[in-house]
Amino acid sequence: MTDSPANVLIIDDEEIIREALDALLTMDGCVVRTAATAAEGLALLADHDFDTVLLDLMLPDRSGLEVLDEIRRSDDTLPVVMITAFGTIDTAVRATKQGAFHYFTKPFKNDEVLVVLHNAVERRRLQRENQELRNRLKLGSHRFDQIIGGSPKMRAIYDLVARAAPSRTTVLIQGESGTGKELVAQACHRHSARADKAFVTVNSGNLPPDLLESLLFGHVKGAFTGAVAMKKGLFEMADRGTIFFDEIGNVPLETQAKLLRVIQAREFMRLGGVETIKVDVRIIAATNVDLRRSVAEGKFREDLFYRLNVIPVQMPALRDHKDDIPLLVQHFLEKHGEDSRKSGWFVTPEGLDLLMAYDWPGNVRELENVIERAVVLCPDREIGVDLIPDQVRFNRELKDADFVVPPEGIPLKEVLSNAERRWIESALEAAGGVQKRAAELLFIKPTTLNEMIKRYDIRPRRRRPETDETPPAST
Repeated sequence: MTDSPANVLIIDDEEIIREALDALLTMDGCVVRTAATAAEGLALLADHDFDTVLLDLMLPDRSGLEVLDEIRRSDDTLPVVMITAFGTIDTAVRATKQGAFHYFTKPFKNDEVLVVLHNAVERRRLQRENQELRNRLKLGSHRFDQIIGGSPKMRAIYDLVARAAPSRTTVLIQGESGTGKELVAQACHRHSARADKAFVTVNSGNLPPDLLESLLFGHVKGAFTGAVAMKKGLFEMADRGTIFFDEIGNVPLETQAKLLRVIQAREFMRLGGVETIKVDVRIIAATNVDLRRSVAEGKFREDLFYRLNVIPVQMPALRDHKDDIPLLVQHFLEKHGEDSRKSGWFVTPEGLDLLMAYDWPGNVRELENVIERAVVLCPDREIGVDLIPDQVRFNRELKDADFVVPPEGIPLKEVLSNAERRWIESALEAAGGVQKRAAELLFIKPTTLNEMIKRYDIRPRRRRPETDETPPAST
């Protein structure tokens, strides 16, 4: 059952059945109310909020099917479980086709009743959480949990996460670095029934298979040199919670096979051990590589990919939803402004224009770094152009017109050489002639830049004097 007690209504005219079910469900932690007639049951439904209803097919004042129809008209999400005698099973089956959640027969088995009830209550809880998340989105469509953005692309992400979060289904989040994949994973966990349990992150990285398997599954004493004691793995630590694989595409093939078994059977063995350990873990994975291509190249198991890709979430690059940049800027100003114990930070219109024009190859993470740097270096609360990093300030969006080939044709090699020369000259000017800094702005090695300067015969530009006065000649 869930952490809060389930509210259950029993409608049955047989007193012995009502008492038996009341005792069984009360012992299971439910809050139970009972009714002997359809009228009494419908009156209780009008006054109380129930998680599920156990409804007899044969009532003295109305048939159970009529009561079922009335319940579904008032609340079509409320699970109704039919109680039937053996001779009316066909009617019970017909009731499920009309919307009943399930049915069980008299005389019933306690375990059967509890399984059906638990499933019904879980369904009701998921429906309520889903609706609650949707209501939150309507109230504040510019953000979801810690994810910021009000563009159509981001609202589509919010809606998908709201529907996926309450379930235990595996989620695969794909997107470029810095797009917020881990924030989506955390939102899925926080808005699920596992929110009060562990959220364990696995930094897949490039660990050797043995070390990664020890990290995931734990090991027994003596499993390898240095294993002086038994150690639990991350899967055990995440039991009943969520385990998040960051950059799942980096997991070695031999470890992928063992990971597949955990997903399928929800069990594993510690490294060097023989005991099978069962876990209840929800798996969320993220990657910045195209896993379908990795499958085609033999770098990722196809069966594991399909096990992970049950609910795919594709995070958009920031350049594809630039209308969210002002919201993100304000959020990061408030976030990092708190560290400086100042409020009221703002970016000048000229500065914001530069931020909007840049393509952000590092996505939201790069934007946050830019704002954090500006807040730290800003002497007051006004962030102007001078606090915007060079790679953003000297960016220029190329328009479609720049790529129109004239009727007489165009020498591509010459065009590219001229463009390369201009960018090098611009970087050198921005760096004050310091080649190392210019190379950093162009994301190339200083030796590469030096070779290009020689190839294009680029000469350092003379600096303009700070004043018009001619300095006195030395004597």
